[in-house]
Amino acid sequence: MPTTTSTPATGRGTVAASPGSFLQGFDWRRYIIYIGFALVFVAFAVTLGDDGFLTANNLLNIVRQSAIIAIIAVGVTYVIACAEIDLSVGSTAGLASVVTAMAISDYGLVAGIVAGLLVGVVVGSINGALVSLLNIPSFLVTLGMLGIAVGIAQWITQSAPQPILDPTYNLVFGGGNFGPVPGLLGWMAIVVVIGAVGLAKTRFGRKVLATGGNRMAAEFTGINTRRIKFQVLVISSVLAALAGMLYAGRLESGRFQWGSGDELSAIAAVILGGTSLFGGAGSVVGTLVGALLIGLINNGLVLAGLDTSQQQVVRGVIIILAVALARRK
Repeated sequence: MPTTTSTPATGRGTVAASPGSFLQGFDWRRYIIYIGFALVFVAFAVTLGDDGFLTANNLLNIVRQSAIIAIIAVGVTYVIACAEIDLSVGSTAGLASVVTAMAISDYGLVAGIVAGLLVGVVVGSINGALVSLLNIPSFLVTLGMLGIAVGIAQWITQSAPQPILDPTYNLVFGGGNFGPVPGLLGWMAIVVVIGAVGLAKTRFGRKVLATGGNRMAAEFTGINTRRIKFQVLVISSVLAALAGMLYAGRLESGRFQWGSGDELSAIAAVILGGTSLFGGAGSVVGTLVGALLIGLINNGLVLAGLDTSQQQVVRGVIIILAVALARRK
């Protein structure tokens, strides 16, 4: 007589999953940036709580310090997701800040805002044309543009700061608060929301990811990959110009130094946030958390009393560890 075997079942007639099997199926690498942010925050809260780390003013300072980098990094997310790179964003920010300041001084508020944004359009269009039409590697194009933009900014100002005396501009572009909310936080929220929706939910975002994932396959499906590369480089430069305008408003002057080195912080934030350096995958929300993590680390190291050289070493080690842990096979 044949025998039958039965398996234990839950009340719903399904086999209950054990906690061990759930943990085995949990891809913790996908969430390493969020786990890392929480761990770093708790570590600083415990060790620096008596030094004012948890005060509302200090936490708002972290957001202010991270906001401009986050705005630049949103544009860089699109570029890297498209398997390109933009090293000119920091110098573009500096050039936009001085052009905005000079235009406001000579022609007024509206002209200054338009002039600053036009800097981003022009720089991005040049970068995009050289990359998409002439097939010059974006690394080389934007490295050259880095020097050109900072050189022009220094040349037209003769290395002198350009003050901005328009109170409306300084209030709206980063220098003021809207109630208890810093203006920079509002700008960051707008850019991040638009960037996240654009990359994850729109046809354009899917084309960007497809171009970065496999350019030849994307072209076979009818995607104009040259146009996509051009567009993402323009987006990156316009957001960098906006960041420069926010620097100018917050600090009430345009200087060619504003944005210097921000390209490295932005790229680090993008990679920490889970965007693949080889293209095809990107997360604007992850980029935001990456920028906040960098701001958190910078703030904590300053409160800990480390000098500049020590801060650079610790910051570099943390970033390398985070990227290594987040790396997928």
